[in-house]
Amino acid sequence: MFKNWKVSTFNGALLASYFIPAWAIPAAKIVISPVHGLFYERANIAAAMYVSDYLQFGAVATVRFAWLLALAKLTVVGFFAVFVAKILREPGRNRGAADEALGLALVLGGVVSFASMLLADKVGEPAALRLHATELLLMLSIGIVALVETPSAAPKQVPADASAQADAAAAHALQAAE
Repeated sequence: MFKNWKVSTFNGALLASYFIPAWAIPAAKIVISPVHGLFYERANIAAAMYVSDYLQFGAVATVRFAWLLALAKLTVVGFFAVFVAKILREPGRNRGAADEALGLALVLGGVVSFASMLLADKVGEPAALRLHATELLLMLSIGIVALVETPSAAPKQVPADASAQADAAAAHALQAAE
């Protein structure tokens, strides 16, 4: 099953195994309790501090911002889940059918991580800044590998009689050389 995976497919699967729980759990906490999930989760604290300190949003606007952040993160999680589902199917993996889902997850996740990194820098939250910078670098590196990697070529089908003729020619050349 794992013998014909591309490097970007394998790295994307590893990345999905990190981002699906790391972004789904804080997003689910926002859905359950928007203010508590926004202000008391490490992944969301920089955005929460920026919204409350710099933009001075009221309670309703803060809840709307929290739901928008949760929607963005759940969208990225959804694209990673589609990517994982597609790579687990043999025919789809061989044709590169999962590359679009991975690309969308990387682009949307990169935008969210970059924005969160900028907000963490603005509010002076170094732990959140390191977290979002690491997530952004992970997504950028997998994106670069996916862009640079050449598509895998289909294996050549050699007729049985042609391979037998090639083997006989090789054996004859070896005997002539001796």
